[in-house]
Amino acid sequence: MLNKTDEVFIMKQTVSNGETSKPKPTAALKNMVPWNERFSYSLSDFACNLSFQMVGTYLMIFYTDTFGISAAAVGTLFLVARIVDAFDGPFWGIMIDHTHTKWGKSRPYWLWFSIPFAVFCVLVFTTPNLSLTGKLVWAYITYIGVDVLYSAVNIPITSILPSLTSNPQERVTLSTIRQFMGTAGAAIITGITLTMVAFFGGGSTTSAHGWFIWALIVGIVVVLIFAVVFKNTKERVQTKSSRQSIPIKESLKALKRNWPWAIIIFINFIYWMGMQTRSQVTVYFFKYNMNNAGLASFVLSLQFVSLLAVVLTPLTSKMIGKRNTMLAGMIMAVAGQLLLSVGATHLSVTIIIIATIIGYLGTGYVSGLIAVMLADAVDYGEWKNGVRAEGIVTSFSSFSAKLGMGIGGVITGWILSVTGYVANKTQSAASLHGIEMNYIWVPLLGFALSAIALMFYHVDSIEKKMQTDLAAKHERENEEK
Repeated sequence: MLNKTDEVFIMKQTVSNGETSKPKPTAALKNMVPWNERFSYSLSDFACNLSFQMVGTYLMIFYTDTFGISAAAVGTLFLVARIVDAFDGPFWGIMIDHTHTKWGKSRPYWLWFSIPFAVFCVLVFTTPNLSLTGKLVWAYITYIGVDVLYSAVNIPITSILPSLTSNPQERVTLSTIRQFMGTAGAAIITGITLTMVAFFGGGSTTSAHGWFIWALIVGIVVVLIFAVVFKNTKERVQTKSSRQSIPIKESLKALKRNWPWAIIIFINFIYWMGMQTRSQVTVYFFKYNMNNAGLASFVLSLQFVSLLAVVLTPLTSKMIGKRNTMLAGMIMAVAGQLLLSVGATHLSVTIIIIATIIGYLGTGYVSGLIAVMLADAVDYGEWKNGVRAEGIVTSFSSFSAKLGMGIGGVITGWILSVTGYVANKTQSAASLHGIEMNYIWVPLLGFALSAIALMFYHVDSIEKKMQTDLAAKHERENEEK
């Protein structure tokens, strides 16, 4: 079924005498994405989450409990990597805006960089026999490498969305399917990693050999999946600006007064800061605070429940709007963290599980809409400033998310260090409290600030006019070719 935007796009075809011509059915097809392509597109986030969620969730405890690096040193490493991200995210965005190949602008990056990314995902979980200084150098090179290459394959996932379709509801559908598969990938990898490490490591979750073999298997799977994604996707929305290389100075104009973009970038940063502190300290919390390390895998696998919210996102956003849907998700995430504090205080596994389910349902509504709102920000930048720059606008998604995850890593590492964490030992009361702060209160702060920021987001109310104006603009540009 076509929405009003599609009808305007079709019906505004005019002839020289001023009369409306017959609708062109091919115009509508430009907004429709077949199911095999929808699924292939969703596999991109599945592959990214298989690898990078493994890094984000388990790398800190791998570094401290297997590789032998202190928590403070790991925190500093994460901070330095975020400084590098201040440049690599926008760099890849600018590169995308200057890329013109027979495969498109965003799509070729999966072909070019999936193998290097997978290689570094393996190297980061490799433990060469080095001195402490050598270990730190190795950690810096491999972690920053995997971080930079992640941007090369992840930014195109978001930057290609405005080129897959100009239909707003179709974008929600695509992002929902993508998020469904991305969440599934994250739940799978976080749920089975410790089991697989122990399987390949002779029963030990701290086995260096186990970590290496499992990372190698994941890396191979990631490369194969990205090959499928590259083969089956198509950049079908072509505008005059998208067919040209945009100078950096010109592309930056797309960000001028682009308040929807600024709000979503802030939310992406603070939201992922909270998510990262919670996920990477989950193993610590159950290993030391609850004295049940095996329960960590089960709790992390509960992320599967967020798939229910992901599936309901298109319907909910259609009924109450994208902003209100995300806001409801943030409020649920805050409620989950508050209930989690009760469970932690009473060491109640039941309450912790219920709280985790509530939290994951909330974040399920959030994650799938961030990419959609960034695609809307691309349209807003063109509508407001006359410049369509998919690369530079969406590149800050990866930058802000990784900045948030990095700051979350810094906070975790430094809090653990200040409160006296010692790897593989019985922790002091202060150290247990530090773990709890990371697991409950830092994420709660991130979700609460995100909810407040959403109160200032008002794109939903102007979306129909914006899409109508842009459809007419693109039609004029195509006629001028």
